Amino acid sequence: MLFDIMCIADWLPHTGPLRKHMQIASDDNKLNTQSLLPLFVFSDSASCLLHLLLLAELFVRSSSRPTNNPSICGMFRPMIHQVEKLRENSKLHDLSNNDELQTFDGVEKRLDSLPLIQHDAGYFSSLKVNKTLSQLYVDIQSFRLHVDWLKTAKANFSLPSQSAEGTITHLRHLSKLVNASLQQISEEVPQTPSPSLPDVSTAFDVLQFSIEISDQLQVFCDWSTRVLRQLQRQSRCPRH
Repeated sequence: MLFDIMCIADWLPHTGPLRKHMQIASDDNKLNTQSLLPLFVFSDSASCLLHLLLLAELFVRSSSRPTNNPSICGMFRPMIHQVEKLRENSKLHDLSNNDELQTFDGVEKRLDSLPLIQHDAGYFSSLKVNKTLSQLYVDIQSFRLHVDWLKTAKANFSLPSQSAEGTITHLRHLSKLVNASLQQISEEVPQTPSPSLPDVSTAFDVLQFSIEISDQLQVFCDWSTRVLRQLQRQSRCPRH
């Protein structure tokens, strides 16, 4: 710091005499001992200026970095772990044969109320902790409402609903973690609107909706993992 202050103090007074002497040297086309002195001053001044510019750049970079937030850092690993648990329990149907699943590939999607997941690079490069966690919370609540509705539909057709119950449990755990994370950063927990859900007329409808929700839930888990890891890096949290 003392060196920086001396640089500023030493560099400024020499700029005027230096320009004057350089003009005289140019007019006389002579290089003597007296003319060398300002050149040494210029060299020292330029070095000093470069040093100050580097310090200024370092300050700007360090001030623009997000600061470490220990409270929110402690929440990322549990949330990521819970997303993995949800992924393992996101299958809401009993179909395991690929040929059977492929018969539904051309079937029109009917649940427009399911969360839309953004994958573009621009989205991931502009994540904000408060907004992203709020969106994550809203999406989790939406899936909870959809799976709870599916569970009721299965019960109405006497179909097994254990998978739906397990998914709801993991969604509830993840919801609590995200809720706690929002409170850690003093962010208001958003309200979740009730989705508009279609009528379920047949057992085939139940199967179709089960596959549709399962597929979108898998996409959501992939997206959530990527988002949480990105926020973890942005918050400069310790890796372990």
